[in-house]
Amino acid sequence: MLHGTEAGCLQPKALHLQRKILPAPRRALLAGAALLPLPALAQTAWPQRGIRLIVPFSPGGSVDIMGRIMAAALSERLGQPVQVENRSGANGAVGGQLVAQSASDGHALLFSASLQTLAKLVMRSPGYDPLTELAPIARVGEGPVVMAIHKDRPQRTLAEVIEAARAKPEDWSFGVGSLGAAGHLATIDVIRTIGKDITVVPYRGTTPALADLMGGRIGAHIDPAPAMLPHVRGGNLRGIVITASERSPLAPDLPTTAEAGSPGLNIRSWWGIWAPAGLAAEAKQKVEQATAAALADPAIRSRIADSGAVPGFMGNADFAAFIRQDYARAEELFRIGRVQPE
Repeated sequence: MLHGTEAGCLQPKALHLQRKILPAPRRALLAGAALLPLPALAQTAWPQRGIRLIVPFSPGGSVDIMGRIMAAALSERLGQPVQVENRSGANGAVGGQLVAQSASDGHALLFSASLQTLAKLVMRSPGYDPLTELAPIARVGEGPVVMAIHKDRPQRTLAEVIEAARAKPEDWSFGVGSLGAAGHLATIDVIRTIGKDITVVPYRGTTPALADLMGGRIGAHIDPAPAMLPHVRGGNLRGIVITASERSPLAPDLPTTAEAGSPGLNIRSWWGIWAPAGLAAEAKQKVEQATAAALADPAIRSRIADSGAVPGFMGNADFAAFIRQDYARAEELFRIGRVQPE
């Protein structure tokens, strides 16, 4: 850059020569760039900074476990740090609303489970509409749920639990980590089979529910395998059944629902990534492609499988259609279970 008298020494002829040596296409490119608004120029470099991956539940649950696996995988593929941020509360609505109301630049994403889309079925005023204010990006996998009881209770099979609960329903209660979650839907199904009024105790996440189950303050709990299997394997809980088509290598002694005589009890959880509804197509595509690449990586697939889940990519269009079907199924189960928004 020229300063002071140096700038004043430039003659019109010199300026004319400088303009002539600049090629016409280059002049046109620079002129066009000058006319572009700053946001349009910035979008081409997405992501420009670190990404917040909001997990709307407390640490230690299945959503948090899966979210941290995917955060590390996406960091590597997007070239920017992806940091998990736990924002629990209101059955996932606190974190969901935070992302829905964030700037639609892709630097705040949501990682959650099947219950995220059901906010209006379980809450009178969730504060936002997850079906219209969040854009589904990709589903990353699914997983069975596991029923467990306190390790000192005498029951060892699903049939024995059902029989005991029918005989003395006052001795049994089921913890629910999150209203509308796969574990809640499976609990509705089990209580329907028992045929008695069983107390359902809602919790703010899986971790406090498991603490009360291990402490003997509730009778049983059903939640996704990633959160349950470590405690079953460690002997802290007695596993009763898993909603899988075959036994899990992580808990080979745990029978499937089909083996336990209840093949209809096949509810599973699933996990996915969402963004604010107004996210630009380019950013959405990059997240979708990075997720697909991560789930094609044998090391990432192994980490997910080791947690007790099943990796499986689903792109945004298929994911959106899947959500509509899953919502309809949950709505019917809630009707049968007479579950009303609270």
